[in-house]
Amino acid sequence: MIVTIQRFLIAFVLVLLPVSTASAQQWASKMFEVREHDFGVVVRGSQQQFRFEFTNLYEEDVHIERVRSSCGCTSPSIEKSLVSTFQKSAILATFNTRTLQGAQGATLTVVFDKPFRAEVRLQVKGSIRTDVVFQPGSVQFGDVVLGSTVERMIAIQHAGADNWEIRDVRSVNSFYKVFLKNRTVTGGRVDYQLLVQLTGKAPAGYLNDQLILVTNDLQDRELRLAVEGRIASPLTISPASLLMGPVAPGESISRKLVVRGNKPFRILKVSSDGEGFKCTPADDARMLHLLPVSFTAGDEAGTMVQTILVETDLGEGTTARCVATVEVKPAP
Repeated sequence: MIVTIQRFLIAFVLVLLPVSTASAQQWASKMFEVREHDFGVVVRGSQQQFRFEFTNLYEEDVHIERVRSSCGCTSPSIEKSLVSTFQKSAILATFNTRTLQGAQGATLTVVFDKPFRAEVRLQVKGSIRTDVVFQPGSVQFGDVVLGSTVERMIAIQHAGADNWEIRDVRSVNSFYKVFLKNRTVTGGRVDYQLLVQLTGKAPAGYLNDQLILVTNDLQDRELRLAVEGRIASPLTISPASLLMGPVAPGESISRKLVVRGNKPFRILKVSSDGEGFKCTPADDARMLHLLPVSFTAGDEAGTMVQTILVETDLGEGTTARCVATVEVKPAP
């Protein structure tokens, strides 16, 4: 019932207050965990992008009408404009390092038109320096299978002082390993080779990280190198959040889940952490399973949230999870 109450409160606020007021915007702002990002000191020509991820917390679909930027230093784009209940999307902020230099900042305004009109403002900033070059401009791992180890090499050039050094490379994530190689000095230019390794410990999901290069430069001691990619699980389930109901006590409701693998597989077991759910998977091996899921309501009214776990023969630990939310109506 929490979601229903939230929806009622949103509607109540919008009736009493103009849409332009801060109070009427809060329902949209609550979907974003992060609304500010500092790219730090980056080099000219490097690729810098940040995902402002958000989750639809409400019963109705959420729709983004448009997103605009206050400055040409940052170009925004919408990952997915129509977002269902409990599904995720993101605003992608791309920092323009090719034609600008020095300190830059922008406000990205995200305009929602469903279920109600609202605006959310996202802040980005950074500083672009021209005496250092990364080639390529970022660490791009692309799509990586969960558990795999892959490597990328980045060439780093600094022009201006032959005593310039990279003294350390840091990351908040332990699943990266970095190795500095082949420092050379030629006529005032310093060159490095940086090997970046993504280990098999990285979790499934998007990579949207930065490596911090610590130098002996007294003015701008730290440089940031963007790391991007996606760790793909060998098994996916859709939707990851399943909304069922409302349903009356004693009645049943059915939905279908799509379980997809990177090779043919069998579903060994489907279970839930509560009562009422039932599922009978197919016995054969296939790359895509349409999984019928039914729920029979008991006598207790209210909102039930349960996790459905799908176990397969793809290997130890290869499972898929779906969070199912069911609203059981009070008995008449």
